[in-house]
Amino acid sequence: MTTLSPPARAGRNALSPSGPRRRRRWTGWAFVGPFMAVFALVFLAPIGYSLYLSLYQDQLVGGNSFVGLDNYQRALEDPQFWEALGRVATFLAVQVPIMLCIALLVALALDSGRLYGRDFFRITIFLPYAVPAVVATLMWGFMYGTRFGLVGNINDALGTDLPDPLSPDLILAAIGNIVTWEFVGYNMLIFYSALRVIPHSLYEAAEIDGAGQWRVITAIKLPAIRGALVIATIFSIIGTFQLFNEPSILQSLAPNAITSDYTPNLMTYSLSFAGQQHNYAATVAIVMGLLTMIVAYVVQLRGMRKES
Repeated sequence: MTTLSPPARAGRNALSPSGPRRRRRWTGWAFVGPFMAVFALVFLAPIGYSLYLSLYQDQLVGGNSFVGLDNYQRALEDPQFWEALGRVATFLAVQVPIMLCIALLVALALDSGRLYGRDFFRITIFLPYAVPAVVATLMWGFMYGTRFGLVGNINDALGTDLPDPLSPDLILAAIGNIVTWEFVGYNMLIFYSALRVIPHSLYEAAEIDGAGQWRVITAIKLPAIRGALVIATIFSIIGTFQLFNEPSILQSLAPNAITSDYTPNLMTYSLSFAGQQHNYAATVAIVMGLLTMIVAYVVQLRGMRKES
């Protein structure tokens, strides 16, 4: 029988985790475990189930059968899907820059220190974000009405013939106005918070150099809040591709302008709950998720490249 020498026993003990160290390791998992369980339940599991649904198709003969990537091919060849995607792409190209520019101008005005009642204006501009999207959409929808709303009242009082905001030609702009009204304050708060952490020493140096307000904005403020601009842009892109509440609520007020496939999310909802096409609805949702992720990642890369 061979016995280990004291140095050998010490080396063997060093390789094996001791009792207190093993307990500390499990203590860490005890803190992380609840989050991981909730994360897997509410995030990973729905994505996995959607992927599973997208690979199957409920057929009259044979029931739910495996079809591989046929649903994805159908989505890429679906003209209704591309029309819906084109609408949100137009919405993204027009509404998001307007909203972010307004939010940036308001944040710069609040940060300049030359605006009287700054706290009042900050709360007032942020207040629409606190209004639920359903309430905001219903409020604007009734104001848009030409027979019962503000537009109709103006036409009756002044004898004018204002265009119908709920018409097929103007409904997308009407939705953009609602979304802008809702989220200007949210983005303004992001920009304003970033502006408040800029060191005042930079402003003092610019004042010594004789730089004007416009030069301070372009050379100091805008470069300093570039990260906030990128974050707000990514959030706006995600929100645009997820556009659902506003067209869904306005659909009852403008049935001729908003169809069941007006946006990709509305199309997915209609396919799943009205058409009972759960497999194809999951496929459209996954395609939109991938597109959103790609666009947001490209914007993030461009923002980080400029920042570096």
